[in-house]
Amino acid sequence: MLKRDMVCAVAGLLAASVVSGFAFGQAPAGPPPVPGPAGEMQRSYAAQKDNLLKTAEKMPADQYQLKPTPELRTFARVINHVTEAQVRSCGAVNGTPAAEQLKTPSDTADKAAIIAGLKASFAECDKAYGSTTDANFTEMFTVGPAKRSRAGLLWGNVSHDNEQYSGLSIYLRLKGLTPPTAEK
Repeated sequence: MLKRDMVCAVAGLLAASVVSGFAFGQAPAGPPPVPGPAGEMQRSYAAQKDNLLKTAEKMPADQYQLKPTPELRTFARVINHVTEAQVRSCGAVNGTPAAEQLKTPSDTADKAAIIAGLKASFAECDKAYGSTTDANFTEMFTVGPAKRSRAGLLWGNVSHDNEQYSGLSIYLRLKGLTPPTAEK
């Protein structure tokens, strides 16, 4: 079972590499990449972090309540959703008790407060990804009633961030703005 989980995690990381652009020969900025599954996951996380922060900054403050249709969430709600998900996943890896986890700003808070919450959630995740190595990649955590691996929690976070960035890109396009990954 552990071998199968590791194979699935590595396959997921490779998929994230393609989505993040690394498989297309784009070298990430910064120090030389750490080889192995943990390093691949860390690079995918860094790419999504950059995309989401740039997206949050790019959207004008007066558009944070943009709701393209009545059924969709506001731009602010999607950013706060990313914050909440990151706090839960990365907080579990860091052993942060639920009562001590970051409280997400209101969906009607101003742009600065919402971005501050997002940045705080990335700080929590920076610790989780920074402490991840190939040796502890399959470490298990109790999250609510379930057991989850470090790889599963953190890969799920990268995947979720990528999914939310995709939706946020549409919000930017609706306002005539170019998403960060489309800028050249």
